Amino acid sequence: MGQPGFWDLEARQQKLEQKKDFLSRLNRLVPWETFRPVLEEIRVKPRKSQAGRKPLDVLLLFKMLVLQKLYTISDEDLEYQVNDRLSFMQFLDLGLEDRVPDATTVWLFRDQLQKQGLAEELFETFASYLQASGYQAQDGQIIDATLIPVPKQRNRKDENKQVKQGQVPEAWQQQPHKLSQKDVDARWTKKGGVSYYGYKNHISSDVRFGFIRQFVVTDASVHDSQVLGHLLDLENPDDRVCADSAYRSEEIVEVLELMGFEPPINERAYRNRPLSEAQKAANRERSRTRAKVEHVFGCWVMALGGKLVRTIGLAHAQTNLTLKNLVYNLKRFVFWQSQPTHSEMAG
Repeated sequence: MGQPGFWDLEARQQKLEQKKDFLSRLNRLVPWETFRPVLEEIRVKPRKSQAGRKPLDVLLLFKMLVLQKLYTISDEDLEYQVNDRLSFMQFLDLGLEDRVPDATTVWLFRDQLQKQGLAEELFETFASYLQASGYQAQDGQIIDATLIPVPKQRNRKDENKQVKQGQVPEAWQQQPHKLSQKDVDARWTKKGGVSYYGYKNHISSDVRFGFIRQFVVTDASVHDSQVLGHLLDLENPDDRVCADSAYRSEEIVEVLELMGFEPPINERAYRNRPLSEAQKAANRERSRTRAKVEHVFGCWVMALGGKLVRTIGLAHAQTNLTLKNLVYNLKRFVFWQSQPTHSEMAG
């Protein structure tokens, strides 16, 4: 076996670039420095001493979280993969001699994002960049929600009853370690006769570019229509709001029209009142546009490792889903930037 050298590493990196590796394009096309001002808010408090190790770059830690969401890997696996995979090292601009942040450091960094509410700021920062770069929301908006499963809780009936009432069972309070493993925010819901446990990610995406423009994270029991008002994107110049029948009611349609929106929302059948052929045809026509939102959730399943969240509590779910929504937008941005006609579409 030959002695590895600098030129061997460079040759391997060139091969990755020649193969148009996605991480290479992501690294090259995304304006990473745009996020630095928000990330630096984590370190507002000045260091007491300049002695000791130099603090890790916040942008490096943020990019590690991006890798984590792209490949759905744990903090421990992330540490290992960054040490093991050349493409990860190249994405993070790390050399073989550089120190790789450990799993605990990654966890603490993400925890600070959650406590300071910075994940939402990062999402808004990139949203502003998209606006300034010609990717303004266009052609109307599509609203939908997807269930986010979490590991099921093995609770007794009386414990579940207390949790639903917003109470913490006394036995859990006496066992802090047990309580830390109990998700008192997630809820059950039914869809298509099947029960699901967890949260919901409610989103609004624009029709032309398919970026997530607004989102709300709730427990799974919250009906889709309850957060409709929080999802409306007032920046979209087209007044169409496309959604499935779960969002339709006379009150919602009336309010949307009063706000100046055109609500092409699917109609639904009721007992003893089926849809007419004309209504079915209209639903099919609306669904041609509305179906585009499935690209978002399809990408989550096929390219971002699925929807399952393993954290505990709404606050942590909010941070994780905010980061995942942001990573989806980064991925979508790379797609458009890689298209030969992207400048025309963004014009």
